[in-house]
Amino acid sequence: MMKFVLFLGLCFVLGGLAVASNPSPYYGVVGLVVASIAGCGWLVSLGVSFVSLVLVMVYLGGMLVVFVYSVSLAADPYPEAWADWGVVGYGFGMGLVVMVGVAVAGVFGGLVEAGTVDSGGLLVVRHDFSGVAMLYSWGAGLFLIGGWGLLLTLFVVLELVRGLSRGAIRAV
Repeated sequence: MMKFVLFLGLCFVLGGLAVASNPSPYYGVVGLVVASIAGCGWLVSLGVSFVSLVLVMVYLGGMLVVFVYSVSLAADPYPEAWADWGVVGYGFGMGLVVMVGVAVAGVFGGLVEAGTVDSGGLLVVRHDFSGVAMLYSWGAGLFLIGGWGLLLTLFVVLELVRGLSRGAIRAV
């Protein structure tokens, strides 16, 4: 199980590097899918199965649709691949940052303890299920703020991918 969790962590980091190295939006979507599935698998290994299922539905159902829509608006005639020198340079630079982060975490690794979501003491409800109930009961304001942030992010992405062809938001 430990090797599987380490494999999921490696897939998460490599997926994040694939998105952040920014070869082309067409290839970045593959890194986004790999990172989201690996992250949700990592949550399942911690015992947070319900939250992991919700995240998979949000990432692959909502965010990916917006990402693919904005990619279709940014039609690159000559997209960069992962083997281009600029992308390889970004990948090595970010890999170096990840290695330094792992080395620093190895030095200070005893300061952080990871737990699971199993109930403790006299509690009979798992922490992830009670967290979702509290999110729906007390988190209405956070949902509104999150929805507003997602709408703002959509307009920012649509404005960024507009390019020379004036894209999706056109002046009437």
